[in-house]
Amino acid sequence: MKKDDYVIVVKDLKKSFKNLHVLKGLHLNVERGSILALLGPNGAGKTTTVRILSTLLKPDSGEVIVNNYNIVKYPNEVRKSIGLTGQFAAVDEYLTGEENLEMMGRLYRLSKKEARKRAKELLKQFDLVDAGKRAVKTYSGGMRRRLDLAMSLIASPPIIFLDEPTTGLDPRSRLALWDIIKKLAADGTTVLLTTQYMDEADQLADRIVVIDHGRVIAEGTADELKSKVGSERLEIIISKESDFEKAVSVIEGEQMQTDKKKRIISVASKGGTEKLKEVLQQLEKSDIKVDSLSLHKPTLDDVFLSLTGHTASKDEHDQEIKK
Repeated sequence: MKKDDYVIVVKDLKKSFKNLHVLKGLHLNVERGSILALLGPNGAGKTTTVRILSTLLKPDSGEVIVNNYNIVKYPNEVRKSIGLTGQFAAVDEYLTGEENLEMMGRLYRLSKKEARKRAKELLKQFDLVDAGKRAVKTYSGGMRRRLDLAMSLIASPPIIFLDEPTTGLDPRSRLALWDIIKKLAADGTTVLLTTQYMDEADQLADRIVVIDHGRVIAEGTADELKSKVGSERLEIIISKESDFEKAVSVIEGEQMQTDKKKRIISVASKGGTEKLKEVLQQLEKSDIKVDSLSLHKPTLDDVFLSLTGHTASKDEHDQEIKK
């Protein structure tokens, strides 16, 4: 891929806060018009990376290019190219939704007429027309989040940074925001988002980058990352009427995991449904009864566990130092 195809290029990025080394040589490339999800456990460096890319923090060393501009040499040009939505909605509760948008437009140096026109367009795009004249303090969490994202788009930037955009939203609001993000990318906007929701990355991202301890430890499409975990797994619950230990000895398979208390046997399956039939036959011959049996494909949660040593908590937030 040509260098010009990358709208964000990060080389050997390092950042420390006193004795805390947050980024230890991060490398990152984001294709123009794509959605890239940045995943990682607490303290991995996700929020720090976004804050550096959006010129809110200066890097200690390394090179960062955003929309062909070096963020250290040309921060003002970078700011003209980006929109940023942080972990918490940055809206004025006492202004109406329309007033919030117009105010942001004026801050971006749009004329009053342009700001008013753009505000009306965004209210329609984000399904906030009916609420546009109401004070934001009357909005639900999902409405505030949509308004916050709309404000970051007031100047139609080609690049959007979203730091855990759906944290705290109900399922319906999350799905609505997912649709908006997909439409943005379809219209040519480049989106970089951080998230703790594995299903969110799976649904939205063209590519996923997993970071841990300030470095990239894996990257690729969701399917490519899942393939690194391994094969499908059979999960079998043995009936209380049967001997659990005998069932374990009967089933052959690599990477077997057992939970005697819950009577669960989980085994790697490279043969898919054929392996499932084989296991059932083995158990039947040994007169072992099964309460349930299911076949699971690898998920991004499995990827996260395999790479970082633990699953990603949906309630986690980065504990990185904020400045």
